Amino acid sequence: MMLRRSLLTFKPFRLFVLGTGVFSLFFLMTSLGGELSGKRLSDSPFTVQAEDTAGQESREGLKKISDMMEVILKRLDFLTRLSNTSDTSHKLDQLSSALDRIQPIEPMVDHIRAIAQNMSDTAVKVEKILQQRTVVSSKGRRGRKDQCEIPKDPLFPDCSSKMDWMRSRWTSDPCYAFYGVDGSDCSFLVYLSEVEWFCPPLPGRNGSILPTPEPRPKEKAEFQFDVGPLLEQVGTKKESQNFMKRRMRMLAAQWASAARRLHEKLRQQWRERKRILVHVGFLTEESGDVFSPKVLKGGPLGEMVQWADILATLHVLGHDIKISVSLKEMQESLGAPPGRGSCPVSGPLPFDLIYTDYHGLRQMKKHMSLTLKKHKCNIRVIDTFGTEPAYNHEEYATQHGYRTNWGYWNLNARQYMTMFPHTPDNSFMGFVVEEVNETERLSIQKNKVHNMAVVYGKDASMWKLEGKDKFLEVLHHHMEIHGTVYYDSQRPPQVPAFVKNHGLLPQHELQQLLRKAKLFIGFGFPYEGPAPLEAIANGCIFLQPMFNPPHSSFNHDFFKGKPTSRKVTSQHPYAEQYIGRPHVITIDFGNWTTFNETIREIMELDVEPFVPHEYTCEGMLERVHAYIHNQDFCSPQKPLDSPSSWPGDPPSPFRLMPNSSALSWALAGSATPSSWPPLSALRVLASPLNQSCVKTCQQAGLVCEPALYHYINIKETFHSLNFQCVGVEKEKNHLLPAFLVEHKECYLQQDPLLFSCSGSSPQHLRLCPCRDYLRGQVALCKDCL
Repeated sequence: MMLRRSLLTFKPFRLFVLGTGVFSLFFLMTSLGGELSGKRLSDSPFTVQAEDTAGQESREGLKKISDMMEVILKRLDFLTRLSNTSDTSHKLDQLSSALDRIQPIEPMVDHIRAIAQNMSDTAVKVEKILQQRTVVSSKGRRGRKDQCEIPKDPLFPDCSSKMDWMRSRWTSDPCYAFYGVDGSDCSFLVYLSEVEWFCPPLPGRNGSILPTPEPRPKEKAEFQFDVGPLLEQVGTKKESQNFMKRRMRMLAAQWASAARRLHEKLRQQWRERKRILVHVGFLTEESGDVFSPKVLKGGPLGEMVQWADILATLHVLGHDIKISVSLKEMQESLGAPPGRGSCPVSGPLPFDLIYTDYHGLRQMKKHMSLTLKKHKCNIRVIDTFGTEPAYNHEEYATQHGYRTNWGYWNLNARQYMTMFPHTPDNSFMGFVVEEVNETERLSIQKNKVHNMAVVYGKDASMWKLEGKDKFLEVLHHHMEIHGTVYYDSQRPPQVPAFVKNHGLLPQHELQQLLRKAKLFIGFGFPYEGPAPLEAIANGCIFLQPMFNPPHSSFNHDFFKGKPTSRKVTSQHPYAEQYIGRPHVITIDFGNWTTFNETIREIMELDVEPFVPHEYTCEGMLERVHAYIHNQDFCSPQKPLDSPSSWPGDPPSPFRLMPNSSALSWALAGSATPSSWPPLSALRVLASPLNQSCVKTCQQAGLVCEPALYHYINIKETFHSLNFQCVGVEKEKNHLLPAFLVEHKECYLQQDPLLFSCSGSSPQHLRLCPCRDYLRGQVALCKDCL
């Protein structure tokens, strides 16, 4: 009880506890936990320290604490104003009650008294420091506050409210103190005007406390033919990193060969070497890193395949890349201030481009604060399934029912980069499929086993689809069935006895299996992975089910919550649309007659290994080079020149193509704005009712190009297509520009972020900016490279 009274009545000790965030008191209580649970006295590290602390050691310890407190207090003037001690009293009462409940073991009590005395001595010294600081800091604050009145400037309407927030909350994040905020109004105004931009600059200051670096001289990018330096940079902390390194080594020769070919193509073209941060958010511990544990257990690896190939592409193209797979690495790379992310980064962004994913984007928002808005035009988001503009526009998505857990970042939709070219609103990033050489090609064709099938699905969950047992039984009547399902010795997978399961195979062994097999068959899941393309590259025929009705976020759980309304017509729409027969056969698996006939047909077919050009190393290098060299989301698009300079009567920048309902660009020379893709590739079509621009362009043998919407979003486009507009209005709607048939109204797009190839309406005829494309490289027009 003596200890209880001492603790409760010792005012300097209570002040010390408040000033240090009650850290010492909690430390004491935590250390006593061992005693309360019946441990020996020497079991507590804190108690051992108390036993050994005496004489000179005690004085040195107190001096260290005192020195540390003086350093801390240099930046914490607010401590002198703290007066609410109710919480501390409550904690002390709790400690006292706990001590009352234990037996008064004399040795332990003696040690507690020693601890309390040591803390008391320290508290006396701290009290003296606080008293000295109180006088100095209060004088300084009074002087500074008189000199720094809150400015009344209509150009900065939020300044006053931000000042109120800073007064009450500036201690909520250490980053404010990092920028020099010390609790005074002057420091608040300096921060709000020079780090953030809510207040006008103070008189006599240069306007910013952030460094202004000299412009970095541009460097030429040189092709790299050796992936060795990249392998060193990737690291080995996670199994996912080791997986990516193995893939890079496997494709090293093909990367080098492709780099030499592209180097010849671009010999006359000067390429700037970009500084690029690659932050793989889904591999960070903060996002759960769900993939690394699954690398060796049959989990989905499509994302890691793509990231490995992105890293290799950027390296081979000769850019300066920094790789981050942890939150700490990201913060260090961006120069983020310490704390919880409330403040902007501490200087200009040290990168020209940032490649990340949705997980990384969220982490950047948290730790870049307002700076993200300034630099997000440099971000590229690797997005497997795509993000349509209606989901990307935060306000529009919220108001019109498109809000999901993803999307809503207000980026240009082309900043999202997909695994397959299924959403032309986004940019197609892709990945690489290993090619076979001529010797391997001949060997594959010679050694094919015509009655051998491999099932698509290495995770046991992929074999639990409804109806798969019936499919397998029918297939078993014709072919020998093989699987590559992961399992451990204690829990074998639930696959039929007639399936020869090889377990999870290393990549080279899987390739050998595919080179023997005639058929690679999918049962509807997983969607859109790399495996079918790898099977086709090894001479297999890919058989997949069609979906009727198509799967989408409206009718299928897998797509619910994803920021797209895309309708998936088969397990692998890219293989169905861009490859097709004889390599890819898509049928109704519910029709057993058709299924049987198709299996017999496949056994008679002979196909060669095939890889679409856009999925080769060279194809990916071409595409990413074109993006880096030409895509600019930071510079605003200039308005078109005056209609008086356009030809025709009435004047228009378009002309109707011969024997066609499409428009082409009519202006030439200096009258043609600079754009990418170039306007020479533009073909303007009007969609039928209830049809998207994606479908309209496809039917004309073209692709929809959202980058060209800016040039057709004018009333002259309607006139050139012979629409008789009663009126022309501007609205925010992802279907615009479009003609409203019922009222004969022409509508232009008000918000460029909503330009979208996706979406259709039974009331609207949409204006569609289509373009041509290179054979085997749908992302690029014929004049785009």
